[in-house]
Amino acid sequence: MELISQVLVLEPNSQVLGKEPIVPFAILLVVILVIPILFERLRLPGLVGLVFSGLVLGPSGWHLFQSDSPMINLLSDIGLIYLLFVAGLEVDLEKFRRQKSRAFGFASLTFTVPLAMGTLLGLILGYGWNIAILIGSLFVSYTLLAYPIISRLGVVNNEAVTAAIGAKIFTDIGAVLILAVCVGIAHDGVFSFAELLTLCGRLTIYSVAVVTGFDWAGKEFFKRSGDDEGNKFLFVLLSVFLAAVGAQLIGIEKIVGAFLAGLAVNEAVGEGPVKEKVVFIGSVLFIPIFFVDLGLLIDLPAFVNNLGTLKLTLLMIVGLIISKLIAALFTKLVYRYKWRETLTIWSLSLPQVGTTLAATLVGYRAGLLPLEILNSVIVLMVVTSTLGPLITNRIAVGLNSLPTQDPATPLPDQNAPETDSAFTIVVPVYNPHTEQHLIEMAALLARQSQGKIIPLAIANAAAHMDAPQLEVSLQRSEQLLTKATAHSRLLGVTAEPMLRIDDAFAQGISRAAREQKANLIVMGWGKRTGLRARLFGNVIDGVLWASHCPVAVTRLVESPKKIQRILVPVENLAAPILQPVQFAQMLAEANQSHITVLNVCDRRTSSSKIAWRRSHLSLMVSNLALANAPEIQIIAHENVAQAILQAARLYDLVVLPFIHNRTSPGGLAISDVTTQLARQITCSIVMLGEPQRTQTTNVVMSNTVNSITSAV
Repeated sequence: MELISQVLVLEPNSQVLGKEPIVPFAILLVVILVIPILFERLRLPGLVGLVFSGLVLGPSGWHLFQSDSPMINLLSDIGLIYLLFVAGLEVDLEKFRRQKSRAFGFASLTFTVPLAMGTLLGLILGYGWNIAILIGSLFVSYTLLAYPIISRLGVVNNEAVTAAIGAKIFTDIGAVLILAVCVGIAHDGVFSFAELLTLCGRLTIYSVAVVTGFDWAGKEFFKRSGDDEGNKFLFVLLSVFLAAVGAQLIGIEKIVGAFLAGLAVNEAVGEGPVKEKVVFIGSVLFIPIFFVDLGLLIDLPAFVNNLGTLKLTLLMIVGLIISKLIAALFTKLVYRYKWRETLTIWSLSLPQVGTTLAATLVGYRAGLLPLEILNSVIVLMVVTSTLGPLITNRIAVGLNSLPTQDPATPLPDQNAPETDSAFTIVVPVYNPHTEQHLIEMAALLARQSQGKIIPLAIANAAAHMDAPQLEVSLQRSEQLLTKATAHSRLLGVTAEPMLRIDDAFAQGISRAAREQKANLIVMGWGKRTGLRARLFGNVIDGVLWASHCPVAVTRLVESPKKIQRILVPVENLAAPILQPVQFAQMLAEANQSHITVLNVCDRRTSSSKIAWRRSHLSLMVSNLALANAPEIQIIAHENVAQAILQAARLYDLVVLPFIHNRTSPGGLAISDVTTQLARQITCSIVMLGEPQRTQTTNVVMSNTVNSITSAV
């Protein structure tokens, strides 16, 4: 101990840390975990806290880290590649196809006006055309940091908002291509029209090769790899880094290859657990380290003492804000948007985070952009990432958004004529302690719909069909099925037990449900345990991603026959709410229970807007033609989760729509209100998940925004 103390006294901290790489890595993990949470408490974006941490721990602060540290540089480079890859992977192609004309219109304006403004600013500051155009390209792209806000307010389907979301595809692609050309010209040394054509030709051929080749390879590999998520995960990572290496080999920046790889495998990966885990790995580790590394590069004394740098920063901030506002105003004139819609799309296009910071760092490392520009862009990021969501939160409250209900797998209509195929409910049985309540829930629903239940037991396959462990698993499954069948018959419903041998529980349940043409799967709630569950999800995750029909995930604290009061919270009117209400109605009619449909809106919502929401929600519910119309309640509250928790104390069951976690382009996962409620509600819960094909077209990110988990 004395020897360690003497070493610490004699040597500077940075040298000691440099000899023990595990120490700075541990510090980085603490920073990534703690700092963004603290900044969120201050109502500041978590990524600002990461940059600030780098500033404090780096050469301008405590000298714990150095910007030239090999370990930090490696992790930061991976984060940089990941940042652009996720930006391509998270492109919402479906939303873009629905609004491509208006998205292209807004993209053209929010691309050309800021590009011209930034280029003009670069020329005024005395830079050459190449650098000036690169500075202009930094103004072009934007990050949808306010997506959780517009989702919470229920205005995602507003025409102007949808156009702004789709326009991001064009601006990202344009910014990345301009970066590739500018850096390529700088590498060649001498600019000529012939050199420009050659570079553009290489870039075009490479882009087509990556997008088409990786798309084909991804679809073929995913088709042949079956349900092995580990191999799919590794294939996606390999695609990213192969594309990055290929870009460098032909003289193009590696982040261009990463972005193109994201676009290429976008459709092959789809909305599923593989994409979720790929994004998760980068979001919780590599991308945050990239932001910490940016903070290390800031020279605070030079920035504060240099009047020219302060002037440059002010000019860039004002120039960006004005250029984005001009683009939004032109869009208003072209498409006749209202003022509130115009200001909303302006605020959505303000935050300069993912692509902007990546391009700036690449330009700085290539020797094109000086340190003053890098420092100014980091300050620009801090200002716009704070200002943009703040304006959106205040302006978007009054937007109207007609919800679009995409076709989902219907629950039974009890007034409809009988058909040859009975309503079928699959009930996976595994835990003897929860089996009785699950069968009771399924029996209530089946009796009400004149259907049947299929108790399902999965025996995990072994290498040999005569393996002792498989025999034990089969015996246990048969015992569970015998008990479930007997209980079903006591409840007066038809039960057809099914035993299946499969490689994995989730795939076995999904396949059996599809084979039996099931209309609903009723599952118990299992806890995530073990490293594999944390990385690749548990059985419920797998079934929710793969199922063709609705999945009711239940946590029942008492017998379903005792449920008398049912609450169905509706966070916003853009969510697919009809199935949870219909599910609650089936259960209510079986028990003669009372249903309340609760909508929570922002506290600043006007009385006229509340009245509109109440009438609109009543109209949506009335379309179900229910025998007993549920009660409609509208509550104005600043915290959606807290309002629902307070209301839930008076009810026996809460039916929640299951909404998969989603990331915004560029980064970190966003937690949703459903997750928060599920942890804190004390009564029984049913989380109703829709098939994944419906989820992809009804993306609703209900949030209590946690910005370290908030995407950059």
